[in-house]
Amino acid sequence: MNASAADSSTSLVAVGGRLLSSRHAPRKKGRRIVLRIGIVGMGVIGHRVAEALTRGIPGTTLVGVSVRNPATAGGYPARPLPALIERADLIVEAATQAALREFGPAVLAAGKHLMVLSVGALVGVLDEWARLAEKHGCRILVPSGAIAGLDGVKGAREGAITAVTMETRKPPRGLAGAPYIEQHRIDLDAITTETLIFEGPAADAVAAFPANVNVVAALSLAGIGPQRTRIKLYAVPGQMRNQHRITVEGEFGTLRIEVENVPSENPRTGRLSYLSAIAMLRELGAPVHVGN
Repeated sequence: MNASAADSSTSLVAVGGRLLSSRHAPRKKGRRIVLRIGIVGMGVIGHRVAEALTRGIPGTTLVGVSVRNPATAGGYPARPLPALIERADLIVEAATQAALREFGPAVLAAGKHLMVLSVGALVGVLDEWARLAEKHGCRILVPSGAIAGLDGVKGAREGAITAVTMETRKPPRGLAGAPYIEQHRIDLDAITTETLIFEGPAADAVAAFPANVNVVAALSLAGIGPQRTRIKLYAVPGQMRNQHRITVEGEFGTLRIEVENVPSENPRTGRLSYLSAIAMLRELGAPVHVGN
């Protein structure tokens, strides 16, 4: 997807910003109807989102989860995916890129909103999915995830952006299992100093590291697209946090962002990833919205 494609989809795809338009926030007798939330995937992110919904997020209620193994449902109501889609108003995807590509179109075709955490799956299909969302009157929601500053990137895009680059540094084991690591037979345990593992466009990175660099996919969707957004990915022994450094240059000037995320129980996932999703859900029922 190029920058113009990203621009054409902004009314249907909310990347780190305002969520649902008024026509997607139904009211009855002057009161907002509670938005029914379903979660697909119950890893670290799914569990944390479910816990937050159970504690209480105004204007929302959790109606169930969908998992391949019922034992991973964590005590929440486990439903077959078609039944969950039918019951929910909004599906939170907390699974994998591969799973999202399988069920995402079904969610949108049912006219249900879709919150995407495996953002890399949108690369290459976003325009098609945006048309599907428009046809059925729903939206695709993309939380900011493990980075900050997407509001500034979207603002800069209204002018001319000349370059967007990201440097990501992770502990070596945080890259374990990635297709790129397996294909190139990289021995992560043998890395003793900071090592550049990958350099290239976001479009290639999300395929090479589908569970590791969804942040660069979100950055590319907010900015100039996955072909023009560049990333350098480093493995750093002894590093305790996932670090992201972003530089955006354009007619507005220069924007620099640095985030150091504390990893969750899953070393591939920073805590800010699920906190961002929870914050986006909380804004659904909030009377005040700060940022764009």
